[in-house]
Amino acid sequence: MTNAISPATSCAAFAIGAEQIARRVVDLLTESLEDSEAAVTAFERSDGCWSIAVHFADPPDEKRIRALVALAAGDEIARTVVFDSVAARDWVEASLEGLAPVPAGRFIVHGRHDRARVPPNKLSIEIEAALAFGTGHHGTTRGCLLLLDQVLRARMPRRVLDLGAGTGVLAIAAAKALRRNVLASDIDPRSTSVARENAVSNGVGNLVEAICATGFSAPSFRMRAPFDLVLANILANPLRQMAPAMARHLAPEAMVILSGLLPQQTRGVIAAYRAQGLVLIQQIRIDGWCSLLMQNRR
Repeated sequence: MTNAISPATSCAAFAIGAEQIARRVVDLLTESLEDSEAAVTAFERSDGCWSIAVHFADPPDEKRIRALVALAAGDEIARTVVFDSVAARDWVEASLEGLAPVPAGRFIVHGRHDRARVPPNKLSIEIEAALAFGTGHHGTTRGCLLLLDQVLRARMPRRVLDLGAGTGVLAIAAAKALRRNVLASDIDPRSTSVARENAVSNGVGNLVEAICATGFSAPSFRMRAPFDLVLANILANPLRQMAPAMARHLAPEAMVILSGLLPQQTRGVIAAYRAQGLVLIQQIRIDGWCSLLMQNRR
């Protein structure tokens, strides 16, 4: 989340192609810099890269900033950091230009600046670009939304879980479409807070419960289970590792949407869930990322 920034500010800006690395850089910068010292912002561009900027109240220690970026992303990325003096307002406006509304079935993900462009027949999900990761422009998020729309055309799940919620896009989408309670969890406390705030700003704060939890360890999972629908846009390794725990929390015939997968990773993830009694229903690929729809047959 961004803090207030003065009209003119010093800025360090750079781009990263991989979301995982971008997350790591943002986390390290946020932890290392005081709120009064700097504001870190990140957004996903239409080309899939992540633009990261750090606005400083006073001229920064450039050597220190490069060292922090190098620690999280490597020397090559650190060398691309550009320091400049810019108008904060101009930077934000420029950052929003490449973020057109993203349609996915009945849903459309957009920023505040595009409210007027949302068709009346779409379910609007408003996510600000600078708040956190997960604006809807990534292929994994779009894939999940498309599969969610498909599932909801055939059934009305009562107990829904968004695992690894990030900004809460998927939880908000499910809550808006179903008008039912959705449990959203993330291992990052800041993401949990952002998801909670986004649910409120999208009018479903009373329906989305956002918790900070690792895996299925929190009591909320046991209280809400068994789930009829699970949305898990994470990464291949954690998805494989949590397959047994997830299966224990599923209702019979439950639908599971898995994403965050590169094409070469899908076979291993599918095998892990098949071993737990799930079968593959559909696989879609968007912008080089795969999303899976599976069903519990136990």
